[in-house]
Amino acid sequence: MTAAVHPAVERADLLIDLERCDEARELLAGRLAEDPEDVRAWVKLARSHLVGDAQDGQRALEATERALALDAEDTGALVMHAHALRAAGRFLETEDVLREVIRLAPDHWYGYALLAHWVWRIKAIRSGRANGGQVRREDQDAALREAGELAQEAIRLGPEEVFAYEAAWLIADMAGNRTVADQLDEAILRLDPQHEQALARRTKQAATAPGVKAAEAATLYADALAAAPDSAPMRRGLDEASYRLLRGVRWLALLCVALAGVGIDLFPTEGEVQRELPLPLGQRLWDLVPMAVVWAVGALLRYRRLRAGIRVNLRSLVRRRTWARVVLGQAAWAMLCALLVVEVPWTDRTVPMVLFWAGLAPTLATMWFDRGKAG
Repeated sequence: MTAAVHPAVERADLLIDLERCDEARELLAGRLAEDPEDVRAWVKLARSHLVGDAQDGQRALEATERALALDAEDTGALVMHAHALRAAGRFLETEDVLREVIRLAPDHWYGYALLAHWVWRIKAIRSGRANGGQVRREDQDAALREAGELAQEAIRLGPEEVFAYEAAWLIADMAGNRTVADQLDEAILRLDPQHEQALARRTKQAATAPGVKAAEAATLYADALAAAPDSAPMRRGLDEASYRLLRGVRWLALLCVALAGVGIDLFPTEGEVQRELPLPLGQRLWDLVPMAVVWAVGALLRYRRLRAGIRVNLRSLVRRRTWARVVLGQAAWAMLCALLVVEVPWTDRTVPMVLFWAGLAPTLATMWFDRGKAG
């Protein structure tokens, strides 16, 4: 059997990393025609069938069986055999294979981590089958305890290995232990500051904390996306924070409607004489000043202070999402009503009153149920 990894096998491994699996298989076929006892070539051939969307668990299984026939105690072949079994729909058989990996390599972290990652699911499936489809709580707790112990051993043996912490995080999350899960996220991000899932979890936790404003949440997501630009959860989070910013625009428009009502004296207090209509041109122009201040301070300055990426996402959100356009449309309608109320030289308050409620009521009626409708 070949002791060292052949250059062709190394090249094939790199091609598999790039998901150029057909090319890798051609290289490996040539190598195996030259030396059919090359265990590493069989293992990499199995891996080539497990990468990408078009996985073929059966062919991967055939390749690992050939490797194990050559060396039944090759831990790399055993690990790949476990992956092949899972892909072939024989998940329950992986437990014995991984326990054999741990027996043969008790000082290597990966066997413990992978078994921790899978064993609680295996135990749950077996418990469900034994109890008419219901997983007993005591079985689940025992499985999680065992998985947690395996994960801790993996971390002890591989303190710099991210997957060991990922397995431990999943178990802590399944057990509902948020404190431990948060600590493991910190450990993962220390090892890999661009770890997509951990970064998304920590960012969401910070962005959704009580008292965090929309602009702060958007900034948190924008910062995180700079480190992991392909993260779908964080893009969704940025969209939601951007939508919250857009929703705030409606309050500015509603405030302007209220100012318009005050400007034309639609709701005088008891004993107060209402202003005579039509209002003078100077008064009507002066009523625009507080509205301009509202928009300058509440929207323009706030918008200019946002990061460029957030401003781009706001514009993109309006193009992509129906409710974002609805929000802006409602704000525009409310402002139109406000301007008509104060700028038209009305001689009677009946029409301005109708416009006032037309600007106010439709927007207020939708605000209570559109909070989460960023889509």
